[in-house]
This record gives sequence, structure tokens and C-alpha cells, in this order.
Amino acid sequence: MSANMEQFVIGFIRGSHGVSGNFRVESTSGEYEHFANLTEVTLRNSASGASKLYAVEDVEIGANTLFMKLAGINSPEDAKKLNGWEIVVPRDKACPLAKNEWYIEDLKHCALVYKQGKNGFAATEEVVGTVTDVLEGGTGNLLEVALAENSELLSDSVKYTSGGKLRTVLVPFINEFIGKVDVKNKRIELMHLWILE
Repeated sequence: MSANMEQFVIGFIRGSHGVSGNFRVESTSGEYEHFANLTEVTLRNSASGASKLYAVEDVEIGANTLFMKLAGINSPEDAKKLNGWEIVVPRDKACPLAKNEWYIEDLKHCALVYKQGKNGFAATEEVVGTVTDVLEGGTGNLLEVALAENSELLSDSVKYTSGGKLRTVLVPFINEFIGKVDVKNKRIELMHLWILE
């Protein structure tokens, strides 16, 4: 696997299963079929940045559950040490996308733009922030957005914390708040400016 190849998180280890080092997997997409074709994966600890490449020995897909066995992980204790680690693969091994679906990695670093018409003239567009991450929320995904320091549409009281640091806000990733998503040009349209307050 090439070191510069684009990598995607496709799942998380969610505890050991059995006595031979198998573990349960939570798929980030909710789909499991693409795991059956994997021959190797990288496991990554998001907190420490540690990662290691493993050969896939076995994948068992059940009803909304997946069990995986990797070479070199041979006991429940080995598997438990990896609980919470990310399962990472190259883009071509990730779950295929349906219409209006995007990989989280493609959404990161997109500019959040807001269009505003002035005095009946054509809309002007301004970058109001940058997507730094996508988080799971109770009702769906949330875009974590670092507000743009040079935005003229946002007041200083919106842009900065009381301690003077640039604010980061969460924006629900739903049609009510998000318009056109253009990952090719790294732009996401914000529908309502007030959600950043």
C-alpha cells in the first residue's frame, strides 16, 4: 500500500469476540458487504496516531454485525487492546457511495460559503468557515466548522470566544442548513448564517 494513497476510515473496533482474537466491527457507513473483499487493512489509534498494517484472515457478516480476524491478533486480550481503533483502507476499498453521499474525509477542509444578495444585485459569496471534522450527533451528522477570521458577514462577537480565540461551531448536516456540496472544488453552501451564532 502506497504511503501517499488517500485513506478512509471505514469502521471501528468495538470489542473482542470469541477466544481466537476476532473482534466486532462497527461500520461507519452502516454497510458491511465491502468488508468481505478486503485482504489488508490499517488499524489506527486516532488519539496517539499509531497505526499498523494487518492482513485480513477472516470476515463474518451477520445481521447488522461484522466480525473480523486479522493476522497477528490471536487472543481476546490482543483484540481488547485495539478497542476503539479505526479501520482504514484506500479510497477504492471503501464503501461505494450513493447519490448525495460523501466520504467524511472529502468533506473535511471544505470551505463553508454563504451567498448573500445586495440591493437586488446578484448574490455575493463569502467563506464563513472551514469544515474541520464531521461528528455523529443524536439526529444525524454535524459539521465541525472553524469560523473564518476574515469574514465580513460575521461580527467579532460571533467569531471569537470571550477569551479571544476563534470559535468552532457545529452545523447540522441536513438540507435545512446545507445547500450544494461540491467536494471537487472543496465548497459547501450554508443556507442560514444565524446557525453560526
